[in-house]
Amino acid sequence: MAEQLVNVIPCAERVRFLRTGAEATAAAVRLARSITGRERIIACGYFGWLDWNSDAAGVPASAKALVSWVPYGDSEALDAALRDDTLPAAIIIEPLVHDIAPKAWLERARRLADQCGALLIFDEVKTAFRVRTGGVQALTGVTPDLTAIGKALANGYPLAAVVGRADVMDGMRHTWVSSTAAAETTGLAAARAVLHWHEQLDVCERMATAGGVLQEIIGSALLEAPWVGVRAEGPPMMWRLTTDVPEQLDALVAAAAREGVLLKRGAYQFGAVAHDDDALELVARAMPAVMESLLPGPRRVDD
Repeated sequence: MAEQLVNVIPCAERVRFLRTGAEATAAAVRLARSITGRERIIACGYFGWLDWNSDAAGVPASAKALVSWVPYGDSEALDAALRDDTLPAAIIIEPLVHDIAPKAWLERARRLADQCGALLIFDEVKTAFRVRTGGVQALTGVTPDLTAIGKALANGYPLAAVVGRADVMDGMRHTWVSSTAAAETTGLAAARAVLHWHEQLDVCERMATAGGVLQEIIGSALLEAPWVGVRAEGPPMMWRLTTDVPEQLDALVAAAAREGVLLKRGAYQFGAVAHDDDALELVARAMPAVMESLLPGPRRVDD
């Protein structure tokens, strides 16, 4: 599997397998700090629940203080963050949030990391094997030093990995990275099957096509039902439901489930190879009833 990943992820020369995306991003950050001898991180995106990047209750203020957050796609903010007196160990970016990141912004991050001796890390836990087999870096041509991958890597089985330049990954020998059940092989077998699919079929194109059809079906239904108060936005392979009133999205998800359609609150709605014509037709047939059930006024008797 490691050899196969080196063949498909542009930055990959070495691989360390883990179980979850949060572990993979945390391992990449620890590796960057170990190599550079620095502590500060410049970040943009969502990287999991662990202390190094979370503002949740119970996270020490000292951990929060080590991360400088910059707005998505904002090159001036990146420049300003690098003017801080404390040089960063890494710039870590999630290269698809609302949409695929502007190439110029990613290129700017690459240049700034090189100039200040920091590592550039991409969190492609959601985007590798989905936007492209090799992730957003394969699409844009901007290559980071390290990448965290997971999710579609093993088609939902628990597997993640940190991949990157050989000289950087060799730094694993000088720090400590581990994972519960790291030697469990079911996820590796699933990932091997996934890579076989990607060799035989344009999986990413199939997922984008199915996702685009789902987005069109559901988005059109929402446009025709403004009382629902929910919008379908984002790129077709991983779009999202957005609203100004969270309760309206909760109501939509519940109404769709009653009609046999499972939606996710917010980000992201993923197209899948398994979304064949029959599945898409089922969704299209269900949407009118879903929207009708959300009309203001007394609830239907069958609710």
